[in-house]
Amino acid sequence: MIERYAWKATVKPGMLDEYKRRHDNIWPEMKDLLKSAGIRNYTIWNVGSELFGYYECEKGAEFAARTQAQSEIVDRWNEYMKDVMTMELDPETGAQPKLEQVFFLE
Repeated sequence: MIERYAWKATVKPGMLDEYKRRHDNIWPEMKDLLKSAGIRNYTIWNVGSELFGYYECEKGAEFAARTQAQSEIVDRWNEYMKDVMTMELDPETGAQPKLEQVFFLE
């Protein structure tokens, strides 16, 4: 069964265009890492300064979180992105804070 995962963050004032530019040029090794974590259909939306991310986990959300938390590539990406966005990482998993699902219609 595929698990869904959602997170939120904040883009810093005046940095939305740069945030988008960096994702338009996402590193190939980051794409590979996300795929190896079983992540697919990864999308990010924004409204104002709020960012909302969603992805599906083919190998389970726990595996995806653990794979990302243990990755040097993700550490480098987070460092690269910290001047354009603010995201509090989950202290237990070291990954994005998972939002609680309250509704789903298939």
